Amino acid sequence: MKPYTKYIALFFSIALFISCGNADDDVNFSPNFGEGLGKGKPVDDCLGLDESDLVLSIQEQYVTLPGKVSIFFKVSDTEGDPVPGLTADQFTIYEQGRNDECFNTISTSESQARISSNSQIFSNNALLVLDLSNSVLSSSLTELKSASISFIDNVVPDGTQESFKMAIYWFDGENELHLLNPLTSSKQELTAAIEGITEDISNDPSTDLYGAVMRSTDIASELLAASTQGGKIGAASVVIFTDGTDQASRFTKEQAQQKVDNADANISFFTIGLGGEIDTQVLTDIGKTFSVFAGNKEELENTFNDISFRISEQANSFYLFEYCSPKRDGSGENNLAIQVMAGNRQGAVQTKFNATGFTGGCE
Repeated sequence: MKPYTKYIALFFSIALFISCGNADDDVNFSPNFGEGLGKGKPVDDCLGLDESDLVLSIQEQYVTLPGKVSIFFKVSDTEGDPVPGLTADQFTIYEQGRNDECFNTISTSESQARISSNSQIFSNNALLVLDLSNSVLSSSLTELKSASISFIDNVVPDGTQESFKMAIYWFDGENELHLLNPLTSSKQELTAAIEGITEDISNDPSTDLYGAVMRSTDIASELLAASTQGGKIGAASVVIFTDGTDQASRFTKEQAQQKVDNADANISFFTIGLGGEIDTQVLTDIGKTFSVFAGNKEELENTFNDISFRISEQANSFYLFEYCSPKRDGSGENNLAIQVMAGNRQGAVQTKFNATGFTGGCE
């Protein structure tokens, strides 16, 4: 099997579910930062499946009486790119009990298989960090505001969903990361904050880029810690825009990079650069998840949209797949395999669950 890139790992609140068995016979309540199949393993050869083009990386798994099996996983291609938008009818379930030589296919309709909404189990916080130094305010503020509003519109879900929140910060040359709008799930509130930016907002024309990187990382770390109390799912993203290099020189590039590199693996870092005065290598290193650059202010909205697309794609490649198992109390531990088909690509993963207490009546 080919090597795979690392995946963002998230995990469930254990208070709501009864744990099912996994490959190690115990549940790891820490995020799964491993590669490949996560808590799963390659499917048995008896299934005769083709070589995988897609990777199903199991993050966590549960059973809920009277007979529901829940598997939380990420789907990526073999290059590590996320695969969003899959539906329940693209999955095939295979079960193998102790009396089965190989796996038997379980009907997705008879088992009431479904992809459930993640809105109640995710806590996803994003920080939009804007360079509002003099060069931006004097030459590209209109374009930045338009691009930021488009970004908000693309990333923040419609309605008020407490599972996703965004805060907006800005920096100039001062030894401070300024709060423009606190964490909220309201598109309208975030948009109004961007629209309210004026050319006289800054009192220091310099650029404290490295300071902004370090402070925003600290804020993201604090938000992640708060959102994952009690073992709940948590993730955070930091999106930094600048049109130049660090001029304040309070901190070094090495200090900023170390802060990013040592951050929790559930924090994604994106950078957006504008114009010819940026250091693309610095921004690429800091934006270790993804970086994009605009040659001029007219391209700015497209670059923001590119980042918003990748953030949304990443979040939507995690799935909570649930079905009602036909296995019943007394059947003990059973093997489970899930196969997904997306066009001409397929992938599969194997795990196991314990059917103790399973009865009819699962919905």
